[in-house]
Amino acid sequence: MSGAEESPVLTSVTGRAARLVLNRPRALNALTHEMVGLIDATLTAWEEDDAIETVVLTGAGERGLCAGGDIRAVFESARGGDGREAADFWRDEYRLNARIPHYPKPYVAVMDGIVMGGGIGVSAHGSVRIVTERTKAAMPETGIGFVPDVGGTWLLSRAPGHLGTRQALTGTVAGPGDALRLGLADHYVPSSALPELLEALAAVPAKEAVGRYAAEAPPAALDADRAWIDACYAAGTVEEIVERLRARPEEAAHADAATLAGRSPSSLKVTLEALRRVRALGTLEEALDQEFRVSLACLATPDLVEGIRAQVVDKDRDPHWNPASLAEVDAAGVARFFTPLGERELGLAPTPEVTR
Repeated sequence: MSGAEESPVLTSVTGRAARLVLNRPRALNALTHEMVGLIDATLTAWEEDDAIETVVLTGAGERGLCAGGDIRAVFESARGGDGREAADFWRDEYRLNARIPHYPKPYVAVMDGIVMGGGIGVSAHGSVRIVTERTKAAMPETGIGFVPDVGGTWLLSRAPGHLGTRQALTGTVAGPGDALRLGLADHYVPSSALPELLEALAAVPAKEAVGRYAAEAPPAALDADRAWIDACYAAGTVEEIVERLRARPEEAAHADAATLAGRSPSSLKVTLEALRRVRALGTLEEALDQEFRVSLACLATPDLVEGIRAQVVDKDRDPHWNPASLAEVDAAGVARFFTPLGERELGLAPTPEVTR
């Protein structure tokens, strides 16, 4: 195996298209800090190459594009040190997320299979976002004592009604129809057509290539549940959301209530507050600045280490949250997650000029 093949990010150019392949299939292509740097440097080189007209992102293996960030590395950073490694990773990752929607060439993300967490960050901000019948998209952070990041709060806060609030709090997996309805993707292409699509992208403009193979997507399951989701998740607090869910006649609403009962109480309340705050922001950059504050605050809480331990390290699926109940998470505790960082700010959004 050559050194290029062993790289965690494979690159190639065929015709007018350049390919980025996330290449950690055994880890479901989870993003490492090294991978973020490789992607960013490659995008810079390709931006200046006039022969390249389209950039295409895919994942190695059969299971998915990307299962998220390397949370084992985050676990070690938060558990054994000052969290600096995790903070540095997020700083570079969020800067990459902010760069993608402004990339001057079509950025085609093939969201086939599992696309979660950090995988959403490198795909759902692209200019051409493709799902297949195998797509399983989610922001499952509240299950590990974390909060949706990589611009996830920005994307989900702009979903129809309160669908995004539901996705952010529960971490529910969205199939292709639901991913389209949530605004995480633009086109549906059957997985059997992907090889032909990739060939077409190398030969013709991205819009034309996708137009050849895009098909009618499966129905969005969320449409049938929209009434009770909007009614319940419009509530002012997480406690009231849970009460409304339990009072509904639909079994799916009761299932959501059970799901929320297993999530980190702190993560749930901070996520709801983050979504509300981000709705008042005007840009993805501002949202990422806010997410960086929240992410660094999470490093100082016990729930992030405990959540990753329970779900990923020990896999006992029995996290012991602290605080253990929604009632114990007060407003002051939630507000702490949004405290400005001073010199440590991510600083993607320009600072308003002070008028004299």
